Amino acid sequence: MTNIKKVGVVGAGAMGAQIAVVAALHHYDVVLQDISNDRLIKAKEVLETQLEKRVRKGKFSRDEVDKAFDHLTFTTEINQLHDVDIIIEAIIEDLEAKQSLFQTLEKIVSENCIIATNSSTIVSSKLIDKLTYQNRVCNIHFFNPVLVMELVEVVQGPHTSTEVAQQAMTFIQSISKKPVLLQKEISGFIANRILARLMDEALYLYEQGYASFEEIDYVVEKALGHPIGPFALMDLTGLDVNYAVRKQRYAETGLEVDRPKQSVVEKVEKGELGRKTGKGWYAYDQHGKKIENIQK
Repeated sequence: MTNIKKVGVVGAGAMGAQIAVVAALHHYDVVLQDISNDRLIKAKEVLETQLEKRVRKGKFSRDEVDKAFDHLTFTTEINQLHDVDIIIEAIIEDLEAKQSLFQTLEKIVSENCIIATNSSTIVSSKLIDKLTYQNRVCNIHFFNPVLVMELVEVVQGPHTSTEVAQQAMTFIQSISKKPVLLQKEISGFIANRILARLMDEALYLYEQGYASFEEIDYVVEKALGHPIGPFALMDLTGLDVNYAVRKQRYAETGLEVDRPKQSVVEKVEKGELGRKTGKGWYAYDQHGKKIENIQK
């Protein structure tokens, strides 16, 4: 394996964009690719706003931010990933879409390039059937918001070489994150499996009328010490993400407990996806600031 010098990120949503800029802030040349030019434009605007706030707070200097954007390339052309040393996929949580992308990427990059998925639901062994170099595929799971969260879960599948897993760990450390290595695959990994049980119970209590979602969030924050409650967290990550994750897990297990919860399904069907749409469990202004409660 070669040393990682250039990074590719596929998918310019909230996760992909932040992964890309974090790598750029640590002096890596980064290519952020998305099929939508509109998403790329929005990603750059959002990143500029986020980093400007951090400059004002003294967390980054103006020079650091300017240099990061100098290291960052935004493109719709997937072939611009041809010379990267590691790719982190952060597209929609859809198995077929990821499988197709990985097959395309393998044809573009060198045989030494690590190809990782940011998914915590779809383990990398599900993405390798038609790949030649299966040993260089793994999960590298960042947490939202990437600019803030230090933890990263690296998962070594049965196909992943030890050298690739260690290189992934070293790369994560080089961007000032703290990696944890899982030596066996399991959907959801560690944090999200534990969090899923908390969310299940929160949704059960809400749907059965024991308390409002605001009250449940308040209890979780004040009694358990969580920075935000489970409903506010769903708004932050996106109710569509929660829905897609549970749909995928239900497809894998067939267990009713893993099926998306009805209240989440109803909100997704209405397009109430959280902060990114201005309304989820709570309502938000154009800057993502909560403006009112919308208990139903």
